Amino acid sequence: MDGFTGPSPARIAQALRRGPCPSDRAFDSFLPHDLRLASSEYWTPLRAAVRAARWLDELRIRSVVDIGAGPGKFCVAAALAGNCELVGLEHRPRFVAIARSLARQFGVQDRARFIKGSLHDGSVPVAEAYYLYNPFAENLFGPGGYLAQDVELSCERYSFDITTTQSLFRRAARGTIVLTYNGFGGCMPASYEQVRVDRELPCVLRMWRKSQSGDDGGFAIADAD
Repeated sequence: MDGFTGPSPARIAQALRRGPCPSDRAFDSFLPHDLRLASSEYWTPLRAAVRAARWLDELRIRSVVDIGAGPGKFCVAAALAGNCELVGLEHRPRFVAIARSLARQFGVQDRARFIKGSLHDGSVPVAEAYYLYNPFAENLFGPGGYLAQDVELSCERYSFDITTTQSLFRRAARGTIVLTYNGFGGCMPASYEQVRVDRELPCVLRMWRKSQSGDDGGFAIADAD
């Protein structure tokens, strides 16, 4: 743990539920060394996860899918901070295994589950809400910037994932919630309206709600400042 001895999972869980928000370093100490080093760039900070969980609870959302869940930080933190059930969709088998272990360490394995899959194989579960932390950007970093060389990444996949995500949102039921942290690389369909935004976090957290039924075919503003 790089010489860092932080709070126990129980103390971190209590702080996420009641505040003040624990440090990301304390939470990240339960991740493998290489993923701790990547945390500030790739994984949702706890402040953003707590804010998202509070918003979801206020709307009484009960099911959330995190598209591109990584090692499970957002799902586990949001399960601790709120009351929803989360499913993390992740295409790297190692990350899925780590995320499941993280959920067990924090005692939320009944509300934070993880499945291996991607937009390519159509394995996105239906949910009341979806969360994305710019999950496709790694495709643009090039081999030197990849987290690992264990999955296919390319500019073509980046375009495919954005287009497929937009199609998923268009087909979703009226009232579906989408939460984006630092966007997802594309524009939200015109059937969605932005209902909340927090610009005080390191990146912008936005909440969108589908206000129209059906596949509208158009786009709203880009999901970025």
